[in-house]
Amino acid sequence: MTADERKGRMGPRSCLLGLFALFVTGKCSYSPEPDQQRRLPPGWVSLGRADPEEELSLTFALRQQNVKRLSELVQAVSDPGSPHYGKYLTLEDVAELVRPSPLTLHTVQKWLLAAGARNCHSVTTQDFLTCWLSVRQAELLLPGAEFHHYVGGPAETHAVRSPHPYRLPKALAPHVDFVGGLHRFPPTSTLRQRPEPQVPGTVGLHLGVTPSVIRKRYNLTAQDVGSGTTNNSQACAQFLEQYFHDSDLAEFMRLFGGDFAHQASVARVVGQQGRGRAGIEASLDVEYLMSAGANISTWVYSSPGRHESQEPFLQWLLLLSNESALPYVHTVSYGDDEDSLSSTYIQRVNTELMKAAARGLTLLFASGDSGAGCWSVSGRHQFRPSFPASSPYVTTVGGTSFQNPFRITDEVVDYISGGGFSNVFPQPSYQASTPVFGGLLSLINEHRILRGLPPLGFLNPRLYQQRGAGLFDVTRGCHESCLNEEVEGQGFCSGPGWDPVTGWGTPNFPALLKTLMNP
Repeated sequence: MTADERKGRMGPRSCLLGLFALFVTGKCSYSPEPDQQRRLPPGWVSLGRADPEEELSLTFALRQQNVKRLSELVQAVSDPGSPHYGKYLTLEDVAELVRPSPLTLHTVQKWLLAAGARNCHSVTTQDFLTCWLSVRQAELLLPGAEFHHYVGGPAETHAVRSPHPYRLPKALAPHVDFVGGLHRFPPTSTLRQRPEPQVPGTVGLHLGVTPSVIRKRYNLTAQDVGSGTTNNSQACAQFLEQYFHDSDLAEFMRLFGGDFAHQASVARVVGQQGRGRAGIEASLDVEYLMSAGANISTWVYSSPGRHESQEPFLQWLLLLSNESALPYVHTVSYGDDEDSLSSTYIQRVNTELMKAAARGLTLLFASGDSGAGCWSVSGRHQFRPSFPASSPYVTTVGGTSFQNPFRITDEVVDYISGGGFSNVFPQPSYQASTPVFGGLLSLINEHRILRGLPPLGFLNPRLYQQRGAGLFDVTRGCHESCLNEEVEGQGFCSGPGWDPVTGWGTPNFPALLKTLMNP
């Protein structure tokens, strides 16, 4: 046998041995996320290499089973025309469906144990594994990774990330989707300083959009509140380094909640509340969710207190995979540019959103505040969608403005509101502020529960079959986009019926309640 023949026959065995010896080079390794953007987000700076003995928390996304079957079940339980409509899966049902194979669990655990990983924790669905390693161990485990400290954002958020791609042993390719905690940075505030409109004639912000203004516009009466007699609940999730104060919430409700029954405190905080001044965005989300979904038990998912190497949004997904009893409606003010994320990460997060939909959870994501977005590819400008808002398994909510900024009138497009089409997912058969709409859906869930009906769950199939029933159609206005000769700063425009910037419209509560109360 020649030397070349011996080398060829030994290759696969060497790769396999390399998996457990932590020696991964060349042909024995692969990059799970080759298209993940690794540029520093604006406003972030490096503070230098992390100490080799510093502890890191990394999350390993294990390969799931039966994802196609999960997709079919989501459609079945979410389509009003299906005999399985509303027959949602339990967390245990989902776990039984998607749990990684015994071979995957054994292979990954053995690999991590050999690397010195410790304090590993899984979730009920067993498809995530979070472990602690030193920087030295992590860089040996994930060749190419080089951990640095970073700081950025108005709150001077700290993070530990790698500016270089990581690699995994080829033997792990059938078993691991990606490793979290290396590249994606924590989000900073989505609140923008409102610029001057790029398109002449665009309407700006209304003066004084208080809870009473919102409730009047969407036709809620003083009786449109929670009964306090059901297990109904709602939640908002925060991934910023900020939090709300109970005292601020109580004062807000004292000032603006006098016309309707309400709760003046949050029922449960999942995560850790920081200390110091409250954040504007965290406070607004809680206050307006609890004003629209008045007198309904409210949870807040809070990210302050996380370890610097954790990804806040990913940690929230893990919580959903580890809690059997969750609020029915979740509102999320979070998004990343779709093109900044690896396709592997996007597809896996999409599966996590499918898991939530199968369980009957309504997930509402803000569409963003950059209009249609804009980025340049090979010298050409393209619209830039936001993710997870672009996922076909969430309901995306944009923003509108009053046509007359001094009166409660018809609404028009808010020119900074996001919208458009995904560049990753094909357009499905379905394509006003997130906490407000979430609160209204919680009120409708209250009525459904009292009548013995299941909660609304994944809303899109039903909304698109109803073709705007129960909604005010928004027909005026455009949102912003690229300042180039082709679109001249104008993105998509609204029009009669469905459009990519306002969807089917904004809620007319009595009509929407009547429509969504049909079994």
